[in-house]
Amino acid sequence: MTGAVPPKGTGALARREARLAWGLLFPTIAIVAGVVILPLLAIFWISFKPIGLADLRPPAPVVREALRGDPGDYTVRYRIRNSSQDKPITDVVLTDTLPAEIRVMGSMPEMCETGGPGLRCAIGTLDPGQRLEIELPVELTGDDEDAAEEAVEGSEPLITGTSENILTNTTFTMDNFARVFDGGEFWRVLGVTLFYTLFGTIGAIILGLFAAMLLNKEFRGQGILRGLFLFPYVAPIIAVAFTWVILFDPFSGSVNALMVQMGVLSEAVNFFGQRPFALIMVTVFAMWSYFPLCFLFILARMQSIDTDMYEAADMDGASPFQKFWYLSIPQLLGILSVLFLLRFIWTFNKFDDIFLLTGGNAGTRTLTVNVYEQAFAVSNIGAGAAVAVVIFICLLLFSFFFFRFISREEGL
Repeated sequence: MTGAVPPKGTGALARREARLAWGLLFPTIAIVAGVVILPLLAIFWISFKPIGLADLRPPAPVVREALRGDPGDYTVRYRIRNSSQDKPITDVVLTDTLPAEIRVMGSMPEMCETGGPGLRCAIGTLDPGQRLEIELPVELTGDDEDAAEEAVEGSEPLITGTSENILTNTTFTMDNFARVFDGGEFWRVLGVTLFYTLFGTIGAIILGLFAAMLLNKEFRGQGILRGLFLFPYVAPIIAVAFTWVILFDPFSGSVNALMVQMGVLSEAVNFFGQRPFALIMVTVFAMWSYFPLCFLFILARMQSIDTDMYEAADMDGASPFQKFWYLSIPQLLGILSVLFLLRFIWTFNKFDDIFLLTGGNAGTRTLTVNVYEQAFAVSNIGAGAAVAVVIFICLLLFSFFFFRFISREEGL
């Protein structure tokens, strides 16, 4: 009688292979967790905390030491302050090792005591923003005042204390999200973001498709033209953005001057500072800047399509539009879907283009610009993190619906 054959994938060899696979994948998983997951969790944590820009550095006592006075009347002065303006610091203790060039003379403050060259001052509690001075009467053990001053300032006193860290405590709030959704401002910003993202993505894909169709045939100078088509994508974004701003400037821009001379405009238009032109211009800029990536992907897919069906369509008398619509589009649908997904996510997260072109003014304020304004312009890190969480949720929902309603036959 032969023994029972274990189900596929449950034998000892399969288990060893599974352990080996997980062992090989562990470095990648650890890197992804460190680079992506941990910062994401930190953003979620901060979004529920009442944190300002100044709270990123926890409260700490700060001390400065200096030798002051005249011969026969020297003092070592410690200037101490609380770095926080709203959090007290408790159990503050100053310790220092006095250099051999000086020695303590006379009475000291009650909070301080010496033991040989060592000094210890139990300060206690420093109130928010409090400043404190401690002076020790000393005399020089030698005649070199400069050497004594250098020795005192180089002794590096140590000061310690304990204070509540708002980043790690258990105080949470929903005020950050309430601030984000307050009034109709959020929905206006979301509408601008969706307009910029949707039309910028679709426009870049359409321009890339037309460029790929143009360069899918062999002709003289094809390589040079392909290189020129890549220029918007590889050029430094800051240089390109300022070039656009200068070209469309209402006072000295050549585009305005040319359109006024041709009679297209009766007067110069502030394209990047006037509604609704500013939003249209930043969207057109996104189309122009990122169509080369779509062009490369689509051209690579086009060149892998079998030409036999096009020859058969020619024999059947199909028009160029019919060949494009019924033959090319079905073959390109997979790569177009991937491009739409990637470009939508990247454009939704874009910050530098709009910030360089308009600074988020004139109706071009998107969610990413809102993150910057909340976190740094208003110094509210918690509110900025809350907007970042909203962006993440929006993209998560978009990805879910995209994969839910786009069939695998379309390339995904």
